[in-house]
Amino acid sequence: MLSLPVTLHFYQRQKRRKRDRIMRKAVVIDIQKQHIGIIQSLVQEFEQHRLPRLFRIKDKLDRGEAINDVDFEYLCREIKDAGLAMHMTVNYPELQEFCLSMSHLYKEICDEALDNELR
Repeated sequence: MLSLPVTLHFYQRQKRRKRDRIMRKAVVIDIQKQHIGIIQSLVQEFEQHRLPRLFRIKDKLDRGEAINDVDFEYLCREIKDAGLAMHMTVNYPELQEFCLSMSHLYKEICDEALDNELR
């Protein structure tokens, strides 16, 4: 038969493990909520600020104009940011289509900018 201190120690350890599991689960849920909030704000910022500027650059290129240095630097930053955001598609596959369509837009802009420079 186990002595009372050993049984009490075992019970306290089990209780601590259960509490730790609950805490880890709560932290994971909290992190997921934070990620969703971050994703929502990034998409909103993209739609309201970045996408309109990308369309203005594309319109300029469609008219046959060459890309200026400011727009070129902006496009480089956008492509770098898109590369950083792509890692989120691992945990959130629903973002994959969005990221791929934006990558396609960046490629179209870059291709057209190169064509206009060569003319």
